[in-house]
Amino acid sequence: MFLLVQSATLSGISWYNLSSVEVGLITSGSLYGALIGSILAFNVADFLGRRRELILSSTFYLIGALVTSLAPNFAVLVIGRLLYGIGIGLAMHAAPMYIAETAPSQIRGQLISLKEFFIVLGMLVGYIVGSLLVETVAGWRYMYGVSIPLSLIMGIGMWWLPASPRWILLRAKQGKGNFQSLRENAITCLCRLRGQNISDSAPKQVDEILSELSHVREEQEAKIAEMFQGKCLKALIIGVGLVLFQQITGQPSVLYYAATIFRSAGFSAASDATKVSILLGLLKLIMTGVAVLVVDRLGRRPMLLGGVSGMVISLFLLGSYYTYLDNIPAVAVVALLLYVGCYQLSFGPIGWLMISEIFPLRTRGRGLSIAVLVNFGANALVTFAFSPLKELLGDGILFFIFGVIAVLSLVFIFFIVPETKGLTLEEIEAKLL
Repeated sequence: MFLLVQSATLSGISWYNLSSVEVGLITSGSLYGALIGSILAFNVADFLGRRRELILSSTFYLIGALVTSLAPNFAVLVIGRLLYGIGIGLAMHAAPMYIAETAPSQIRGQLISLKEFFIVLGMLVGYIVGSLLVETVAGWRYMYGVSIPLSLIMGIGMWWLPASPRWILLRAKQGKGNFQSLRENAITCLCRLRGQNISDSAPKQVDEILSELSHVREEQEAKIAEMFQGKCLKALIIGVGLVLFQQITGQPSVLYYAATIFRSAGFSAASDATKVSILLGLLKLIMTGVAVLVVDRLGRRPMLLGGVSGMVISLFLLGSYYTYLDNIPAVAVVALLLYVGCYQLSFGPIGWLMISEIFPLRTRGRGLSIAVLVNFGANALVTFAFSPLKELLGDGILFFIFGVIAVLSLVFIFFIVPETKGLTLEEIEAKLL
């Protein structure tokens, strides 16, 4: 896409002669917007609620896509990317929370993992649309415009869905409205989510959630200091640790080598980076689909331990290839595919699943905003530091360092991360924190 913006013949603009810094701003604009969105979520998430935060996110998606696709100059294009990124930050914060709080515990893992599946599907569709528009004048505008109808569908869909019953009950316990009225609203929302066949048992389920919230007093929302005490601190260590390792084990960097690795192995199609992106996108989609199907049967810990172990092997294979096995390109191809597949079985979906489950309800909104902020911050740091480290240390050493970090993440998962399969969110708080 960025090559199209810089093309004299295909950009369709007069300001196509962009510097490397300007291209970097376009590339990373949505990432910095996501950081802003994560910070905003910390202050407004519990006030707005999960549903309204997602509606706000779809609004930012819509405005950002419109501004970007119609941008008359470079400055407006960057502003559009930032606005779109704010939508990303809000959505990545609110979506796993909303799903976790509304899904039955037996299929909660599947439903939250489906979020990752559709993210990967969206990326794959983006790659395919990009390949179809690569020869179109001003095609980059259409690429950004594709997300406009999708943001409308998201906003309308969330407008139709009810609020999270757990969020409503938290507001009730905090004295944010008439207690009995909020309790009845929570029962109504639960029936809308699960179907009228649970209408008889819905009041009992709501009262069980309320009993688990007995420690919540009628007072202001959680303070920042609470995030670093007791149960909240333990949840923060688990959640932040997972999303940090998700990024610093090389996920943004390994894909940088994909086209080069395939080309060295003799795949002529690898000369077209778009085709490589489509191939890897398809693999990611398949492996994420596998994760969706098995996560509630196998559990979170086995998938994390198994998938990250595969990532360790693949990273050391890539380090070996770039150090002393460069005459065997098949090693790099196998390692690359193994890394992508194992990541999508482990950190990809399970990281987001765990952070949506592990935080106590009272601090869940703020806990997730910190975790999402760390995730995007680490992504930005790894992306920024990758090229200087590559030049300073060399490809092989860099992959070995990622491999050592992946080993450390295995130790973290084994000793710190609990199994949450089959437990309600209230049981997770009571038994594991």
